[in-house]
Amino acid sequence: MGSVCSCKRDHYADENITRRGFSGRYFKFGSKWLESSLFLPAACCQFQQSHCPSLMEVCICKICEDIDKYRSFSMLPRDISQLIFNHLVDSCSLSDSCIEAFRDCALHDMCMREHMRVNNKWMDVISSQGSSLLSAYISSTEVTDFGLSLLRNCSNLQALGLDCCDKISARGIKHIAGFTDLTYLSFRKCNGISAESMKSLSGSMKLVKLEFERCPLVHGGFIHLEGLTNLESLTIRNCKFITDSDLKPLAGLVNLKELQISCIDITNVGVSYLRDLYKLVVLNLEGSVVTASCLDYLTALTSLKSLNVNRCHLLDDGCEKFSALSSLKELNLGFNNITDTCLVQLKGMTKLEGLYLDSCRISNDGLAHLAGLSNLKALELSDTEVGRNGILQLSGLTKLEDLNLSFTSVADSGLKELSGLTSLRSLNLDARQITDSGLAVLTAGLTGLTHLDLFGAQITDSGTKYLSYFKNLQSLDLCGGQLTDAGVKNIKDLTSLTLLNLSQNLKLSDTALEFLSGLTSLVSLNVSNSRITSDGLQHLKPLKNLHSLYLEYCGVTASEIKKLQATTLPNLVRYRPNE
Repeated sequence: MGSVCSCKRDHYADENITRRGFSGRYFKFGSKWLESSLFLPAACCQFQQSHCPSLMEVCICKICEDIDKYRSFSMLPRDISQLIFNHLVDSCSLSDSCIEAFRDCALHDMCMREHMRVNNKWMDVISSQGSSLLSAYISSTEVTDFGLSLLRNCSNLQALGLDCCDKISARGIKHIAGFTDLTYLSFRKCNGISAESMKSLSGSMKLVKLEFERCPLVHGGFIHLEGLTNLESLTIRNCKFITDSDLKPLAGLVNLKELQISCIDITNVGVSYLRDLYKLVVLNLEGSVVTASCLDYLTALTSLKSLNVNRCHLLDDGCEKFSALSSLKELNLGFNNITDTCLVQLKGMTKLEGLYLDSCRISNDGLAHLAGLSNLKALELSDTEVGRNGILQLSGLTKLEDLNLSFTSVADSGLKELSGLTSLRSLNLDARQITDSGLAVLTAGLTGLTHLDLFGAQITDSGTKYLSYFKNLQSLDLCGGQLTDAGVKNIKDLTSLTLLNLSQNLKLSDTALEFLSGLTSLVSLNVSNSRITSDGLQHLKPLKNLHSLYLEYCGVTASEIKKLQATTLPNLVRYRPNE
């Protein structure tokens, strides 16, 4: 979606931070675990949301602005040192010169996921936190086995994330065995993690969540996880050569509640090893080569609430077995070669709250089989054959909150059928056949929308006047190329907006930014491919909450954005163009 729109993918990565988006496929399945609470600098987010900063917040920001003046924060109360550290992390301002100031500060959390410059010197500072350190996330290609060994002083470590740590080998992983309180462990893009090195994890008996992503050498190492009976969540994503035999040792993980397996060599045989995991709530088999026959094993999983078989090459043949999974609340069937015939089998799945059918061969007639799914809150129909008559079939889904109709044949006239879905909050209409008339139709019953995606729609300046009806909009996408500054003027009163994408509108000028200067809640702004110049950046100074700014293919240089960041927008972390 939106492949011609500059930075739209990054824009929606930001959006998924703030909302449960139906367009973010990687956010549909899974639960909120330790990472969300331990690895996000929440204090900085609070700074951004405060319209009237407290004295403490002002002081923290001032210290961070003058960070080079301070040699040590070890004499400050730990809570204050933690706030300073979090703020520097959130603004990507940590450096070799300032990291030393945090030596011996007894910090609880040191998440540096965005900072690829971490090296062994930084690891020495991290280790100086000693037994106070509870969580650390390190993303670096420079940290070696020696650097990891320095963490042995942090005996109370509960959460550890290692990202892109290619210089860490089996020798370095052995040091993890000393962290007896470890409950969260993550390896992402770590080429040095091998099946042999996974032996060191066998004693981590308190592990609750374990992740492997893009680790090409872990095949055969999962036998060392057999004794981790406290494990509740396991992720094996995009790791090469993972086969059915790797799943066999998982059969004894009796407390497993969430299993994410995105590996192309898993078949029905591998799924058969999972049939005794009775506590399993979430199962992701995306990209596997399973058939509908694997459902025979999944029917035994009575606790299963979420199943993802996206891109698994499923056919209608055998899909009658879905009817046995009547307790499911979420089902992702996207990118499979299924038709309306499969939807007949979903009639009895009345507990379903999320159903994802993107890029399936679904027609208007097929949607009639969904009429009884009265608890449905999220429905993904992008890139299907659904049109106006299909929308008519959805009129009884009164609890529907998220609806994606992008790349369907739904036009202005079909939008009238949505008026009864008054619970709808997120609507994606990424289609060129939607015009001003369609936007006018939405004002009839959908004024409660908080998220509206009209990427590619033919909305003109005249049509933007209808946006005034949507007072609660938090995110808006208008990238059809028809807008001028006059149309942006009608957006300036949508004060609840946090994400705004106006890229591809070639006629927008600096005046557009002047109109947007009052939207002080904005977190992400995309005005790429326009006539914006560096002179217009002055209008962005009031947007203190701005985290991401995209101005690609405009008359703006990276150095000018950096000046803006340094002087008035300290929370600006992501921007383009960049150097």
